[in-house]
Amino acid sequence: MLVLALLGAGVGAYRFEWGQRYLPWLAADPATEPEQVLLPAGLELPSWTTPAAEAQPADTSGTLAPDRVARAVAEDLADPDLGRHVVGAVSSLTPGSEVWTSGDGTYLPASTTKLLTVGAALAALGPDHTFTTRVVRGEGPREVVLVGGGDPLLASKPLSVAERGATYPARADVATLAVQVAEALGGTGRVRVRFDDSLFTGPTDNPAWRRDYVPDDIVSPITSLMVDSGITPDGQERSDDPSLAAAQAFAAALTSAGLRVAGPPERVVVPAATEELAVVESAPLSEIAERILDVSDNEGAEVVGRHVGLAVSGAASFEGGTAGVLATLQGLGIDTSGDQLYDGSGLSRRNRISTTTVLALLQAASGPDTDLRSLVTGMPVAGFTGSLTYRFAEGPAVARGLVRAKTGTLTGVHALAGIAVDRDGTPLAFVLAADKVKDTDRYDAQEALDRAAAALAACRCSAPAAG
Repeated sequence: MLVLALLGAGVGAYRFEWGQRYLPWLAADPATEPEQVLLPAGLELPSWTTPAAEAQPADTSGTLAPDRVARAVAEDLADPDLGRHVVGAVSSLTPGSEVWTSGDGTYLPASTTKLLTVGAALAALGPDHTFTTRVVRGEGPREVVLVGGGDPLLASKPLSVAERGATYPARADVATLAVQVAEALGGTGRVRVRFDDSLFTGPTDNPAWRRDYVPDDIVSPITSLMVDSGITPDGQERSDDPSLAAAQAFAAALTSAGLRVAGPPERVVVPAATEELAVVESAPLSEIAERILDVSDNEGAEVVGRHVGLAVSGAASFEGGTAGVLATLQGLGIDTSGDQLYDGSGLSRRNRISTTTVLALLQAASGPDTDLRSLVTGMPVAGFTGSLTYRFAEGPAVARGLVRAKTGTLTGVHALAGIAVDRDGTPLAFVLAADKVKDTDRYDAQEALDRAAAALAACRCSAPAAG
């Protein structure tokens, strides 16, 4: 009987893992001894087989075949709905490689301007750069100053648990700052709120924009202290003074944190070495860049453009920003001598850029060990993400998922710039644009460009490498 009892206990201990459950110090450590961990009862695994040979990457060493590109896109670029000024350019991702071109090569870029702005920001600031929003002591003992650091995605309140899982990238917010300030001041008492948005200089409404853009809430005034991109809490309008609106949101959060706020917020400029009470950091620029490109964020692009100006020349204005963008790209070896920029978002109709500038930037962003990688990963994917989610309904279906591109749209202007992978697995940089489109033809023109880009993904546009 004793022998049978011992045998039964041994079988049970093995089959039901009693030792691992009730004597954990005797169990194998899954981190250091994974091969010793017993399988769960009832689980059967297939016997070990020799793995197949490792897959080899596709050969992308081929060179562009301009005649094949021409045949692939000619019909769609000749669509009369595109109007009388159409440009196209396609190259491999190798810098200095042969380029197929159509048209005069210069176009009104609309939001494809954001590629230049974001690329320059990543180069000038670095992909790991973050933006800091602070609260410092004011002149009086119970005076606090909210100092804008030009965080493009600063929010008025924290994300809910559900929003955190669906929102990318993470946002810093002024409500968190308010909690930190309340703790620093003892949690009770009266405070006066001031705010400092002096990091950026010059007008907040770009003189090169249409006069109705800011008044009609097409875009917010650009300041270094904005919450929720300057959009009002009801989500219907944009604030005339985003800095003041951010300070008001901060003051309301201070009240919720237990402090009594005396009077309305007032604008000040604080000395550099003022005592810090609270601080929040943005997501890294690499993630912000992806967000700007994915949803074509006008305010975000303008804010990071100002940071480029600040980094390059110390001038965080519209003019300083655009000059800094062109200078930074020139420093990367990209010829920008013929380009004209008046803003960072592409809302200005005075902008003119060369298709070769965009191709060179895409090539630089696609190279090894580059700080510009987010330029590629942030572009929407045809038929799946961002501003291309509901595009590419026409043309070869293979393009959905094989084309990444930044859109550009203004009245009379339609553009696509990005990367398409052709049937041979060769990635191709491309720019396709029409900037004299009749308004009645806008949807047909957009579809014609989608078809042309899709044709690149469907063609064998690269010739085998010699030898």
